[in-house]
Amino acid sequence: MTTAPQTTREIVDAFFARFGEGDLPGLLDLFADRVDFSVAGAPNVPWTGARSTKDEIAEFFTLLGKELTPAEEFSVDATVVDGGHAVVTGRSRFGVVSTGKTFTNPFALHFTVADAKITGYRMYEDSHAIGVAFTR
Repeated sequence: MTTAPQTTREIVDAFFARFGEGDLPGLLDLFADRVDFSVAGAPNVPWTGARSTKDEIAEFFTLLGKELTPAEEFSVDATVVDGGHAVVTGRSRFGVVSTGKTFTNPFALHFTVADAKITGYRMYEDSHAIGVAFTR
């Protein structure tokens, strides 16, 4: 029997493991019931905007799976943890299903963790490159 992740680092590591496995129920289990969840970006990118409930967060991850091809590249370069905060930097490359275009995306994610749950999620990505990839 494995124990549930408890520390900020364990929760962030579990997030990426579950995301990579496509384990949506396991991924959602890492989030609190209410989350300050935000992804800024171009209005033509379907996953941008603010969310706060698990249903809305599930929609976010479902949209990623529907709108994007499997990752051509995905790497985490650094994870910095300070108490209940973690910042993860990395790089990804995906294709957009509807346009056939690809984009390379250096990203940063800021997680806030309290009581062994993700309570804050802020994604910073190359919104210009992604917006262009969604343009027909």
